[in-house]
Amino acid sequence: MIKTLVAVACTLGGSLAAASAGSAAADPAPPAAAPAGTALPANAGPAQIVADSAQRMLTELDANRAMYKKDPAKLDHLVATVLLPSFDSETAARLVLGQTWRTATPEQRKRFVDAFYHSLLRNYGAALVDFTGDRFKILPFMGDPNDTRASVRTEVKRASGEVVPVTFELHKTDTGWKAWDVVIDGISYIKSFRTDIGSEVQAKGLDEVINRLEAEGIAPKQGT
Repeated sequence: MIKTLVAVACTLGGSLAAASAGSAAADPAPPAAAPAGTALPANAGPAQIVADSAQRMLTELDANRAMYKKDPAKLDHLVATVLLPSFDSETAARLVLGQTWRTATPEQRKRFVDAFYHSLLRNYGAALVDFTGDRFKILPFMGDPNDTRASVRTEVKRASGEVVPVTFELHKTDTGWKAWDVVIDGISYIKSFRTDIGSEVQAKGLDEVINRLEAEGIAPKQGT
């Protein structure tokens, strides 16, 4: 379940801007994505955060897809610099661990957050490298820009023609809007991950789970 959720969410992430550019149903008159190397304004809204990250990723992958397929380390760097800064990995990690977070030591918490982040990095890259932008649609943003939480709704069209709703959950932080969950066809990424991680923690202990995530996050050598 986790791998499926990650793959769909990441594939969608790189396609939102392409879909929104051709759809009148997109966020009402959203600001254009910032040029490469240009920071978004401090007051950028949640829909703009999602669309901007998507367009940056889409543009770069379209231009250099062969390079990223050949060199996973470069793909990791792209994901780390474009997508993950808009994802609140610490909040997500805390919610995934649930009650275990409360009893974990400061060192275990730090290791888990770092391992969780790098595991996401590897999964995101693997899911993104072959995506296309012709099956996705960003829906009108219906939230209040003054709220501290927001849902950015999108749709994914599978090869079968089935349309799957995908919602990005974001919250406002001291450094701007950050995504902390993805809900795919009613299934929460955080809740699914928490179920799997919780079972593994009970069976093997937190340190073993951290060790596994750390191993998953190790980038392969170039050319392998």
